[in-house]
Amino acid sequence: MHYFEYKGNELHCEGVPIKKIAEKVGTPFYLYSYKTLVRHFNVFNQAFEGIPHLVCYSMKANSNLALIRLFVNLGGGVDVVSGGELYRAVQAGADPQKIVFSGVGKKEDEIEYALKAGILMFNVESSMELQKINEVAGRINKKAPISIRVNPDIDAKTHPYITTGMKQNKFGIDILRAPMAYRLASELPNLKIVGIDCHLGSQLVEVDPFVEALRKLKQLINDLRQQGMEVHYLDLGGGLGITYSDEEPPHPYEYASNILEEIRSFDCTLILEPGRVIVGNAGILVSKVLYIKENEEKRFVIVDAAMNDLVRPSYYGSFHQILPVQEGGREEIVADVVGPVCESADFLAKGRKIPRLNPGELIAIMSAGAYGFSMSTNYNSRPRVAEILVRDEEIYVIRKREEYEDLIRGETIPDFLTHS
Repeated sequence: MHYFEYKGNELHCEGVPIKKIAEKVGTPFYLYSYKTLVRHFNVFNQAFEGIPHLVCYSMKANSNLALIRLFVNLGGGVDVVSGGELYRAVQAGADPQKIVFSGVGKKEDEIEYALKAGILMFNVESSMELQKINEVAGRINKKAPISIRVNPDIDAKTHPYITTGMKQNKFGIDILRAPMAYRLASELPNLKIVGIDCHLGSQLVEVDPFVEALRKLKQLINDLRQQGMEVHYLDLGGGLGITYSDEEPPHPYEYASNILEEIRSFDCTLILEPGRVIVGNAGILVSKVLYIKENEEKRFVIVDAAMNDLVRPSYYGSFHQILPVQEGGREEIVADVVGPVCESADFLAKGRKIPRLNPGELIAIMSAGAYGFSMSTNYNSRPRVAEILVRDEEIYVIRKREEYEDLIRGETIPDFLTHS
């Protein structure tokens, strides 16, 4: 459930007409519903009541400070994958002891920063990374808490670009090699084994891959414990999908019930890293129609949002529902909805059946709260858009729209180029 709905013929976010927001901040802009964010986090968190667990929001999905702070206020932790994300999490008020540092290519300065911040644990992805963390920890006289990301070689049945749990993926250590990696970790003096980690991919719409992975991990944990290694945390990652079009992902309670059945008496704190399932349907991208263009074969609706604002359709061929902000009886047409960027890949929808639109109208690109702004760029020197949060009838600008001056901040022209 989300709080974007038509009241009369006007699309609202909670108690505010979207047209009113557009008049205040201009277009395009990302728009998030506070009530939806709270509801989604609480539903996910409450689904695991009854066992020790920690919900670490996967901030790669959407890293706005206000959203991170919202989840921190609800008791959540954060899953980060870079020094920059760690900095954002700390600035948003996250407790370092609720921060997990994932990612396949951690740099020395990022490792040192995380150790000094006092994070809960590193999810380690290779034997060389184990050795590097040990080296950095020794240099600053710290003991680094680690878990190893185990690759269980399970087909998560999602887009090939966002599957992460198979042998051909770059992530994790193969489950057959994991015992050797744990033995190495146990021998390195500046490491402390605290857990085990697994992440199968993103936008998963079936429970079975999670259960299959969990069963493999349980056997590995039993083997490690028999060797005297302590495994306090079982990090199952994230990946639970949402409905963009006709997908039917499991409800968090269904997902949780299957997990709980396997782990209830297993003496581990469960760590979960939801991202998309929390924020995906809590945000939309609002854009304005600029022009209508037709030829003998195609009809194009040209809007002011582009692939640099929302890259998922261009990158993954992803579907996002497109709704007119002003609803009303009108004929349907088939059109491509495209942006101003100079790429043929710059589209938000192709061959889509949509209501006939007119220049100046507002549209809502739905389910854009995850991997929307966080993957946006300044391609074609386009300023990144504003981000807006609505709570009841209040409008909050949680990121102001970039100005042209922001595009060149940090750039310099060498002196030798300034002389004719």
